Amino acid sequence: MRFDLVTLFPELVAPHLQHGVTRRAFADAAAPGGIEVRTWQLRDFADDAYRRVDDRPYGGGPGMVMLAEPLLRALAAIEAQRGPGAPVVHFTPTGRRIDQAVVREFAAGPGAVLLCGRYEGLDQRFIDHAVNHELSLGDFVLSGGELPALALLDAVARLREGVLTAASHEQDSFSDGLLEGPAYSRPERLAIGGAELPVPAVLLSGHHGEIARWRRERSLELTLRRRPELIAAARAAGRLSAADEKFLRTLGL
Repeated sequence: MRFDLVTLFPELVAPHLQHGVTRRAFADAAAPGGIEVRTWQLRDFADDAYRRVDDRPYGGGPGMVMLAEPLLRALAAIEAQRGPGAPVVHFTPTGRRIDQAVVREFAAGPGAVLLCGRYEGLDQRFIDHAVNHELSLGDFVLSGGELPALALLDAVARLREGVLTAASHEQDSFSDGLLEGPAYSRPERLAIGGAELPVPAVLLSGHHGEIARWRRERSLELTLRRRPELIAAARAAGRLSAADEKFLRTLGL
């Protein structure tokens, strides 16, 4: 699997790949589950002495627009090295919101070319010609595409072989369409603000069935309170059991 990042700030990328548990995926691209990441400085594909990659928008307006020609030359250089056919991703607030389904799609694929735009965006003619996917990190505006590109890389790496145990990412929020419930660790009783807060007794019981049921109920409760649309989607997809539905009725929400 290989990702090529086209960016004006390649120095932002390397530190992210060298820290945390996901570094295992990036440390050895040839290993099972390995991910090769290459960065491409877009200014290297400018054709003037000023290495200009942007210009004023036609029709007027604030900001600058990234030029199509340097982007086309960068994409041609990438394709000459890795071969044609890799998906080309543009990060934009108008794109599809990145969710776990999107992450799974990319984790199962060959990688992609990730365009880290800046300014007011890319020339639409380049998007129409070259881009396969437009993705968004959420309903807000960032200064560039580097953060969503790194977020996608991190999420994909978590699903790769050898990075996490299967149980770790299978219990993550959104792995089954719901939010993950609360977690507790030592000490058994924690003194905060003059009170002693205990770990829920069921987690100390050693009864694996009861613990699993408690965790499922907390997941359902949290999802219903914070993201009720996920409950509706799970119900429509047939992912809720009769026990799940019975518990949800007790919440009265």
